[in-house]
Amino acid sequence: MLVPDYIKGVKPYVPGKPLEEVKRELGLSSVVKLASNENPLGPSPRAVEAIQKEASEIARYPDTTAYYLRKKLSHRLNIPAEQIIVARGSSEIIDFAVRAFVAPKEKVVISEGTFIMYPISAKLVDADITFVPLRNYRYDLVRMAEVIDDKTKLVFIANPNNPTGTMITADELDRFLSQVPEEVVVVLDEAYYEYIDDPAYPDSLAYVREGRRVIVLRTFSKIYGLAGLRIGYGITTPELMEWLLRVMPPFNTGTLAQKAAMAALDDEDYVRKTVEVNDEGKRYLGEEFRKLGISFVPSHTNFMLFFTPVDGDELTQRLLREGVIVRGMKGWGFENGVRVSIGEMKELERFVASLRKVLGR
Repeated sequence: MLVPDYIKGVKPYVPGKPLEEVKRELGLSSVVKLASNENPLGPSPRAVEAIQKEASEIARYPDTTAYYLRKKLSHRLNIPAEQIIVARGSSEIIDFAVRAFVAPKEKVVISEGTFIMYPISAKLVDADITFVPLRNYRYDLVRMAEVIDDKTKLVFIANPNNPTGTMITADELDRFLSQVPEEVVVVLDEAYYEYIDDPAYPDSLAYVREGRRVIVLRTFSKIYGLAGLRIGYGITTPELMEWLLRVMPPFNTGTLAQKAAMAALDDEDYVRKTVEVNDEGKRYLGEEFRKLGISFVPSHTNFMLFFTPVDGDELTQRLLREGVIVRGMKGWGFENGVRVSIGEMKELERFVASLRKVLGR
């Protein structure tokens, strides 16, 4: 047998279509991409300046420990640099966690309707996966705690969740963690946490400081506009960090990505503007969806999940022919669901006009 059966069962992640591919395939001159939760303002200007300044250094291998970036994050987060790991986006640390802590046939607990890389990574090590349905588009932490057993090694929690945009509160997470056995590792994926302005949102780093077996994931892809550089980070305890580092390959993040991330951390005006544009866009889409009689899930992120009277993937194709790229959510269990990223106002206005057209409204 060329490959194991569990590898045969893995369905590759299918990203949103690139702009140039859609233009080429459909012969369109103008396309709006609202499918991948990217920052519509482009990258942090300070990050671009840093890339230009450091471009002459790319003949050298990068700092495999990302020492200076971890040091800067340490100062900002008040967490020792030794408890911070830098990777090719936070999604690479998902893979590290599975490889480090899960043996074949051990169990991973994952919610339905969440980030699809969790089950993909788990299947790559032949883990058994227990899926727990969402409850009102939110994580059902009560049920997730109930399904943990002596085979369970890892639990994934996206907060806020992709693709529903919902969040769990500090009280809910406290109750859940109090029921999780000590030998189970909980991954708290906070890729969108910078967009949240809710006092009920958990302080996940407090769990790390308490020595709880949690791994907090964050990224520079969203709020800082560095998705193309692939850089993110994780925060955890010294105990768990030892094992994550053992499965991390050398030179996993490039020099330009590290320098850009360091510069982006100082770009507070850019971050503030990003949040303002995002909040304005969410308000606008909510109003337009209500006018159209379309239901949607209120979001704490830079995207919204909405539902249409037609198949979500079919609607996605109709909008694609209008030059608007969004993401059908059938593969996530939402038959009539579509996820749209929050873009600039002119992009959202084009999306709404195209949506009206394809729905005949």
